Amino acid sequence: MTAFCMMKHLCQTTRNENRYAKRFFGTLLTQPPQKKVFSPLWVVVPDPRKTTLFGLTQPFCRAEKSHTETERKAAFGSVGRRIPYRILHVINQDGESLGNMHRAEALKLMDQHGLKLVLLQENAEPPVYRLMTGQQIHEEQLKRAEKKKANPNPGVVQKELSFSSAIAKNDLETKTKQIAQWIEKKYHVKITIRQAKDSNTDMLTLFDEILETVSKKATYLSKPRVTREGVSTCILRHMSDKELKAYQKREKNSAVKEDENEELKSKELHQ
Repeated sequence: MTAFCMMKHLCQTTRNENRYAKRFFGTLLTQPPQKKVFSPLWVVVPDPRKTTLFGLTQPFCRAEKSHTETERKAAFGSVGRRIPYRILHVINQDGESLGNMHRAEALKLMDQHGLKLVLLQENAEPPVYRLMTGQQIHEEQLKRAEKKKANPNPGVVQKELSFSSAIAKNDLETKTKQIAQWIEKKYHVKITIRQAKDSNTDMLTLFDEILETVSKKATYLSKPRVTREGVSTCILRHMSDKELKAYQKREKNSAVKEDENEELKSKELHQ
C-alpha cells in the first residue's frame, strides 16, 4: 500500500512539472517575433513544488545595426520635407540669417515663397538650412562641380609654375621641359601666366603652345581661364591609357591622310 501511494505521488509530481514546463515554453514560442538579441544567460525558475526548471531569458536590447551599413550623404540640393531635426537655423535666399526656428515654421516659409530648403551645415548646433530658388541651387551645383574638377584628387601631387607672358624663349623652353618631367611622373601641373604691361602676347595662345609640346601625354584638367584681371591659369594632367590610345589613333589617321594628300599632289604635278 505504501509503495502504491509513493508511485501515485511521483506520477502526480511528474504531471505537474510537465504542465508547468508546457506553460513556460509555450509562452516563449507564442511570443511575436521581435528584433532583439537573445542572451546566453541561464536562470533558475522555481515552481510551487520546489522543482527546478531552466530557460533562456530575453534582455531588453535592440538588434544592433550592421557594420556594413554606411550613411550616404546626399548631394547638394533640396531636402524636400525630409528634415530630421526639430530646431533649425534658417538663412533666406538673400543670404540673411532668419535665426533659429522650428522645422514646421521653416517648411511654412518654404511653401509660402515657393522656395526649396537646402542643408548647408549638418554638424552645426542647430543645423543650418538655407531657403533657395531652383536657379540658385543649379548655379551652386555647377560651382561645386567646377571646383571638384579643378582640385586634384587625394594622393595626386600638384606642381605649380608661374611666369610672365613676356617670358624669354629659352626660359619658356626650360619651363616646358620641367612640365614634361612632371607630366611623365603623372603629376598635375598648375600653370599661372601674368600679363606683362608691354606685352601683346595672347595668354590663351601661350597655354596652347605649352600644351602642344607635351600633347603626346598631357591634356587639360582645367582649361585656361581668367582668374583675375591680367592673370590666367590652367591645370595639365597626364592622359589615361584610353585617351592615349585615342590620341595615337588620331595621329595615325592624320599621318595617313597627309601621305595620301602628298601622293595626290605628286600625281597632279607629273600630269
